[in-house]
Amino acid sequence: MRVLGLCGSLRSGSYNRRLLEAAGAHLPGDAIFDIYEGLADVPPYNEDLDDTPTAVSALRTAIDEADAVLVATPEYNSSVPGLLKNALDWASRPFPDNALRAKPTAVVGASTGLFGAVWAQAETRKVLNAIGADVLDTELPVGQAHNAFSAHGNIIDPDVHAALAHLVDQLLSMTSPPASVPT
Repeated sequence: MRVLGLCGSLRSGSYNRRLLEAAGAHLPGDAIFDIYEGLADVPPYNEDLDDTPTAVSALRTAIDEADAVLVATPEYNSSVPGLLKNALDWASRPFPDNALRAKPTAVVGASTGLFGAVWAQAETRKVLNAIGADVLDTELPVGQAHNAFSAHGNIIDPDVHAALAHLVDQLLSMTSPPASVPT
């Protein structure tokens, strides 16, 4: 099982990166969890480019090789950060046979405000649905993120910790083949 984390924030010490790392701790021991490190290299989307930029090919390959994708988004101006939206636009091509098509995907978010990036999460799920991803219709808002993590990066609130574990379990269950029904 391979899960790819996409972080919509490049900031050093990003709360959303911490949220992804906390999610990764809930994966079973045999699972591989990678946080994609190349989003800053993805150029602005341009359909006129004849050759796919190397950074875009790397992003598409990482998504294609994953069994599931977990997106963590901050909220910029009540919406999705441009960096993340741009990466999703590139990943959505070629449509409809893109790397995210039918890919089990979940969205979480952290912000220093009270609402935990709920609008950005909703917008990100909307974009992923339009792309054709198999999106978990659950949100996990982590508000006041500057107070939500311990010095070691652990989530302090036991309810948020449990909700994240449940969300990860739901995402993993989307990757499992359906159980066969005995006849």
